[in-house]
Amino acid sequence: MLTTRQPVFRKFWHAVMPLSMLQGGQPQPFTLLGENIVLFLDADGRPAALKDRCCHRTARLSKGRCVNGALECGYHGWTYDAAGRVIRIPQYEADRPIPADYRTPAYRCVAKHGYAWVALEEPIAEIPEIPEFGAPGWRTIFQFYERWATSPLRALENSFDNSHFSFVHRATFGVADQPRPSRYELVERRHDDGPIGFHAETVIAAANPAAYHRVSGTSEPITQRLMRNAYYLPFSRRLDIEYPSGVRHVIVNAFTPIDDGSIQLCQWLFRNDGEADCPAQLLIDFDHVITREDKDILESTDPDALVDTRRRGVEFSMDSDRPGMLIRKQLMELLARHGEAEVHG
Repeated sequence: MLTTRQPVFRKFWHAVMPLSMLQGGQPQPFTLLGENIVLFLDADGRPAALKDRCCHRTARLSKGRCVNGALECGYHGWTYDAAGRVIRIPQYEADRPIPADYRTPAYRCVAKHGYAWVALEEPIAEIPEIPEFGAPGWRTIFQFYERWATSPLRALENSFDNSHFSFVHRATFGVADQPRPSRYELVERRHDDGPIGFHAETVIAAANPAAYHRVSGTSEPITQRLMRNAYYLPFSRRLDIEYPSGVRHVIVNAFTPIDDGSIQLCQWLFRNDGEADCPAQLLIDFDHVITREDKDILESTDPDALVDTRRRGVEFSMDSDRPGMLIRKQLMELLARHGEAEVHG
């Protein structure tokens, strides 16, 4: 599937960048579903997103600067508000009116979970909730914000794929002599107008070397992980890992589509322990090693992942691919509901 060629994905909220990146007063460019946009903070400190193109001579607005909650083009100084309207042309007298059609497209943009989220068209679903964010007894760690040369579907199915642990992660938590994966219990989530995701639960054995004892809260060489995984249509997931110690390691990902060959990996981590129990930097380092293993193998795959399984002979599957196949089924339902078919290379 070529993600940017499927218009329905423009109707969802996507995590674009941490709000901290907008605090410095400089506009920030981003490419979302192949669309070049620019983000900045308005006069009330709220994130705003515009097409990264000045309506005067098409310069990128991200080359400009923020002035009093507005965005000034770096070419001739035309200045835009959060709605994309030109509110100042420095070459005009102060009382000269600016035509109402002097504007650049503005996109829906909100702040949530410490990120700026953007929908290129009227959204048809809410941003997934994260009950641990800001909740008592939980700490939030903003782990990763980085570009990967893969597609959202590849990253998603990998997140639910237990059969790769013994191979891709054999240097970290994978148990090499247990290549047969545990079976997920899958519960599909639907609304009246179609699927919205699913829950998947299983227990896996995980290697627990001494370097990871503070992460897991246990010193057993092989520990058990209760994995409560969830998929949120179209490109988000939540993984709630609970160790026998009672420590919970909750990862939330938004796999934001940049173009047909790359995504922005946004990863939050929530823990129910304290800094003295396991320092945040240790947790970042722990998950960094694991995500490097995933990144390396995913970037070797074809990002144009098969969605319509009626296209026989393109990719073959096995029993443990059930979560990935359910993701495909739900994406196909979404496309069909909006009059689309899979667009592929």
